[in-house]
Amino acid sequence: MTRLIVFDFDGTLGDTKENIVKTMQETMRRKGYPVPDEATIASTIGLPLEDGFVIMNPGITRQECLDCADLYRIVFDEYKAQLKPQAFPGVKEELAQLKAAGIPMCVASSRLSVSLNAFVRDMGLGDYIDYVLGVDFQRKPKPNPEPVLQCLEHFGIEAKDALVVGDMYVDIEMGRNAGARTCGVTWGNGTREQLAAAGADFIIDQMCELSGLVGRS
Repeated sequence: MTRLIVFDFDGTLGDTKENIVKTMQETMRRKGYPVPDEATIASTIGLPLEDGFVIMNPGITRQECLDCADLYRIVFDEYKAQLKPQAFPGVKEELAQLKAAGIPMCVASSRLSVSLNAFVRDMGLGDYIDYVLGVDFQRKPKPNPEPVLQCLEHFGIEAKDALVVGDMYVDIEMGRNAGARTCGVTWGNGTREQLAAAGADFIIDQMCELSGLVGRS
């Protein structure tokens, strides 16, 4: 039986792709780097922000990564008034159903806590999510198992009783590395093929399918 669900946020619960792509492109533009296309940026969503800059700018120094990350967060705040992301269709309804079934739910994201908590609140998901773990409170980021292990510790639940849900290969790898079952979702930034290659136990195309997995081994 599933006794805990650990969700990724960007691309899984929240449709933040436009925010991330436009913010990243403007950051690169202001820094004078080549501006990547949407697909290139989307392939880095879910990774720690600094790692994304390294992938898109091989040879960049650690300090340049940190400077880019700082500018990214400034630009992201500038765009917040124009771009207001929403939860994906069916997310709130499915979370409500899982909550009614008594299943604890948490979010483990590569996003900073201040931004993550604001999105959870503004999208109306706060009543359903019991624990929010931003990257700044993680011992090690995805695909390391630590974010999942920290969630398990918080609830006192074993890995075999947890289901990790995400849209990117790093989410699946994180869950598998922790010993939990994993579920990939196809409406985010990763492809079905990438999720399958990462070893997802389940792959779903709509959020309403998730409750049907609870209790399955």
